[in-house]
Amino acid sequence: MDPMASAPPTAWTDHTLRTLDHAGYRSSSARTAVVELLGRQDCCVTAREIADELREQGRSVGIATVYRALELLDELRLVQRLDAGEGVVRYEPALPDGAHHHHLICHRCGEVTAFEDERLEQAIAALSQRLDHVVDGHDVVLRGVCARCRDAGADARAPGAHG
Repeated sequence: MDPMASAPPTAWTDHTLRTLDHAGYRSSSARTAVVELLGRQDCCVTAREIADELREQGRSVGIATVYRALELLDELRLVQRLDAGEGVVRYEPALPDGAHHHHLICHRCGEVTAFEDERLEQAIAALSQRLDHVVDGHDVVLRGVCARCRDAGADARAPGAHG
């Protein structure tokens, strides 16, 4: 299932540009380029990946501008931040309808894979009730070794693990 299937890319892009406008932020071609690129992603990307893709498209948007745009989008809760470890932060659209997915991160190759699991969502909802806490958002990141690294003979233990 496509993790972005619940909302077409233009829905998030349009919502985000409207939110920025209503919040009083002047339109900028660089910020719009970042928003439009994010709106086309299936999963999370780094600021460097965004800057590189924009450069490949012939858009002259510097990495500092990309970071400023992402910081603003994060402040306005328009993107989700994913700390992939080792100082790598990834971003993806925070869909207006709350639809989301979770992530698997390979600690060997760094691959990030999106996944959805209805039973996990049900377990989180049940936990919310047991804890008597209204959970209005959550992030699930599972770390380990992807199938490709495992099949290549990579040690399945986390770096620094003893045994």
